[in-house]
Amino acid sequence: MLALVNGDYAAKGNGLAAVSGKEAVLQRVLMKLTARRGQFPFMENFGSQLWTLGQLHHAERQVAAEQYVTEALADETGLKVDSVTLADSGGTAKLTVVITAEETQLTAEVALQ
Repeated sequence: MLALVNGDYAAKGNGLAAVSGKEAVLQRVLMKLTARRGQFPFMENFGSQLWTLGQLHHAERQVAAEQYVTEALADETGLKVDSVTLADSGGTAKLTVVITAEETQLTAEVALQ
């Protein structure tokens, strides 16, 4: 899988960098969590609805975040969502997702507007 840095392919020498193993899993997870679900033609189920959390009442956001993360990662075989934590602070929310993939626990963090 090609490496992404801030949404762009990462260069390596005269070509592009690649990731594998844990890094590839985390990259796929981050792509699915940050992409807006339904925005990719022919891939209607790719991405998440996390971008809509700001439209919900504060009390509903944690449960919705858990649902949206589970929904976005549902097609990832061998991956288990262990926890989803949403922390709001002054208009920017931080989402922390702990997953287990191949008996290894990984943490993905996403900043939400």
